[in-house]
Amino acid sequence: MNIKVRIPTPLQKITKNQTDIVSDGQDVRELIENLDREYPGLKERVCDEKGDIRRFINIFVNGQDIRFLEGDGTKLKEGDEVSVIPAIAGGVDLSEDQIERYSRQIILPEIGGRGQEKLLKAKALVIGCGGLGSPAAYYLAGAGVGTIGLVDSDRVELNNLQRQILHFTRDVGQPKVESAKEKLSALNPDVQVNTYPLRLTSKNILDIIAQYDIIIDGSDNFPTRYLVNDACVFSNKPLVHAGILKFDGQATTIIPNEGPCYRCLFPEPPPPGMVPSCQEAGIIGVVAGMLGIVQATEALKFILGAGELLVGKLLICNALEMNFRKLNFQRNPGCVVCGDKPSIKELTDYEQFCGVRPQG
Repeated sequence: MNIKVRIPTPLQKITKNQTDIVSDGQDVRELIENLDREYPGLKERVCDEKGDIRRFINIFVNGQDIRFLEGDGTKLKEGDEVSVIPAIAGGVDLSEDQIERYSRQIILPEIGGRGQEKLLKAKALVIGCGGLGSPAAYYLAGAGVGTIGLVDSDRVELNNLQRQILHFTRDVGQPKVESAKEKLSALNPDVQVNTYPLRLTSKNILDIIAQYDIIIDGSDNFPTRYLVNDACVFSNKPLVHAGILKFDGQATTIIPNEGPCYRCLFPEPPPPGMVPSCQEAGIIGVVAGMLGIVQATEALKFILGAGELLVGKLLICNALEMNFRKLNFQRNPGCVVCGDKPSIKELTDYEQFCGVRPQG
């Protein structure tokens, strides 16, 4: 019988630097005995003097915690995958609650203890607590991103609830950032949530984004989109962009000095009235959820240094056809912001640039 065993970093010296081992055993207890015969010293690291699994060690069989199965008597069968998860992995001291909370992602080889440490230390800014920002912030908090900033100047309206999952009926009339903070804090007390109940301007954005590792743009207007893009390019901050309308969505990730920016893709906004807003044309809530989750996924991949980001790629989806496409686009050497000879070197009046009358 072949059982695949995933070995964590602290035990890999015993297993001769092997991360995956094939062994056998009728149950977890016998598996550990067999592993110890092949790799002496492993059992004493995993089990105490009574032979019980140490309290700072968790073992998962096919993603299920054996503490909620039959303990070390949990039966094994051909093809099962066993993951050994210590509370300290890669120098990370996680509490038992944190091990349990993040267990389903810690067992992923791409994350592990080191990756979870990166997430807990990371700082992400979510601009807009609406259709995109709500699901993005929710999944970032669930994954354990340690600090999440929320920017939004609006209050919750009844028509928001169809897609903005951080807000409930009782929240109508509340500032969105406060409503969102309440839900994120209830979801994960590990996360520090900073709120900015304001509208981003050329005077305040640089100071705010300077405090964060990655920016997620869930704004709903062109002036903010161009402002955020330019500020991130000037500050060398990674940015995850998404846009939604009706049944359509698009997303890309911008890493300054490594790929194109938003202006490389769209040098200028459309004339006022040419592209309707969601308020005018409508939006199905699930599309907002899909794209917000794409943004969260890109942010997590960036923090973890895993996978391939949407840098220089525009992901386009249509929910009616359930069609997803990726289009390649390049950095424009003539881009006014990130080009070889940029003509824009400071933030400007974006309402005027986008043909929108400033509020107030």
